[in-house]
Amino acid sequence: MATIDDVARSAGVSTSTVSYVLSGKRPISAPTRLRVEKAIRDLGYRPHAGARALASNRTNVIALMAPLRVDVNVNVIMQFVTGVVTSARSFDYDVLLLTQDDAAGLDRVASGSMVDALVVMDIEAEDPRIPVLAGLRQPTILIGLPRQPQGLSCVDLDFDGAGHLAVSHLAGLGHTKIGLIGSPAAVLERHTSYAERLLRGFRSAVAELDVDAVHVSCESSQTGAVEAVDRLLTDMPDVTAVIVHNEVALPYVVAALRERGCSTPENVSVLAVCPADVADAQPVPLTSIDLPAHTIGRVAVEMTMARLDHDQPAETRLLTPHVVERGSTRPPR
Repeated sequence: MATIDDVARSAGVSTSTVSYVLSGKRPISAPTRLRVEKAIRDLGYRPHAGARALASNRTNVIALMAPLRVDVNVNVIMQFVTGVVTSARSFDYDVLLLTQDDAAGLDRVASGSMVDALVVMDIEAEDPRIPVLAGLRQPTILIGLPRQPQGLSCVDLDFDGAGHLAVSHLAGLGHTKIGLIGSPAAVLERHTSYAERLLRGFRSAVAELDVDAVHVSCESSQTGAVEAVDRLLTDMPDVTAVIVHNEVALPYVVAALRERGCSTPENVSVLAVCPADVADAQPVPLTSIDLPAHTIGRVAVEMTMARLDHDQPAETRLLTPHVVERGSTRPPR
């Protein structure tokens, strides 16, 4: 394995010059820098992480807090994680995954200089971690949107817009009886940001477009899906369109509707808010507002790098929702 001394000998410079090229702490002439960079490539030299951290005052590690609660869809969470990890590698960064949501863990990781920045998921409207994060010296990017970001950068799908768009799409087809089968009760009771915002957008569109609507919370299970469908059909027996914002329950919701004589799309249109692969994998591919989890993870890392490298001020980016037609919505019979 090549060492920094090997690189220095190959480039005909001192080891300190190689170190300055790597750290950027001192200006090096272009010809010398090019010789050093060529030697690094030719020898396949990889600087030791600890030495690189000492030289640059960076660890090249991002902490990603992705709480694995019982009421979250781990498959969807891992799409966000994959987006963060693959994007971080393109910047030569590693990712330290934290699966708890306690503020003490955040403080321990940040105060020990283990990481250069933090990306935090599963944000609540009044998230107790926000004051701790706002007080850290490392920049923090939130995947989610609290009511008061307190100077932290945020990125997410525009869930307010998604809820409004889902109703608008169905109303545009002529539906006036629309149901929403949404997140579990515990997610709403915790005031999780994405669930509250989608429900707010849904209710806003219902009032604006003057349609009849029912919202039913749904546990993320087959039993929960069946119970939610039965509650919906009891409250609105003439429902003609259903929005589903619950990836785990989604296939069971469609099956329960079919078993009760509400086949999709012949009798009931179904529009899902979920990742594209989930919507496309159903027995009847579902028209959806796709959740771009991988893209959101990538953007979170790009925002992190902008804060680290260019002292970019805090910002909020909400990705615009779009309806992707897959044939499960049509005008009511």
